[in-house]
Amino acid sequence: MEEALGFFRTYEVWIYLGLGLIGLYYVRKFILSWQELRGATFGLERESAQGRLNSAASVLVFILTIMIAEFVLVSFIAPTFPATIPLLTPTLDLLATPTITLATTSQEIQIAEGSLAETPTPPNPANSESGCTPESIFISFPVEGAEIRDIIEIRGTAEIPNFGFYKLEMKKSDEQNWLTILAGNEIKQDAVLGAWNTSLLSPGEYQLALVIVDNQGTSLPACIVKVSIAGSAETPRP
Repeated sequence: MEEALGFFRTYEVWIYLGLGLIGLYYVRKFILSWQELRGATFGLERESAQGRLNSAASVLVFILTIMIAEFVLVSFIAPTFPATIPLLTPTLDLLATPTITLATTSQEIQIAEGSLAETPTPPNPANSESGCTPESIFISFPVEGAEIRDIIEIRGTAEIPNFGFYKLEMKKSDEQNWLTILAGNEIKQDAVLGAWNTSLLSPGEYQLALVIVDNQGTSLPACIVKVSIAGSAETPRP
């Protein structure tokens, strides 16, 4: 299913172009058959023209149906299958990119003043290690360290120049591989990014990541928050 959706998404323009050319050919046949039917005098001649007219009309309806199906698949169904989105970059590799941050600068100033031990800098939820930026790439809920259960709505911001799409990924804190849980192709500004059903996961510490990919296929550093998944409210933990 995902391979087929990926094909329709990759060759969308060519599919529309091919169907359009075929459609133009059969529109011409339809018009000629219609003119021939109107000018036919004998019954056999009219029957032949009517057959060609019906054949051309059937092909045009079929082409229109395929074009509508292509539009629905690419615009509404394919975004729900993250694997069909091209040029995905593993989020884990993005975390290795070092960046100088405001939090680091504050620490350096405190070291220069000799006051780091007395007034340690509190952790900044929008730091460069996690890639969180409130104006462009940010998870506003759940917050860092939150305890969650059952189905929650993930809120945040996904808005960058040349926006392509965003995806939400998760993993256990002690694991290496990320799992994509949902994706979207609409810009979000402090809005619902999607729903996450945590009831199927075992309780423990997890990481939730928001990844944005621009329209050139380049992934930006992920915004990551750490959360704690508790047991389901209906099934208390022993």
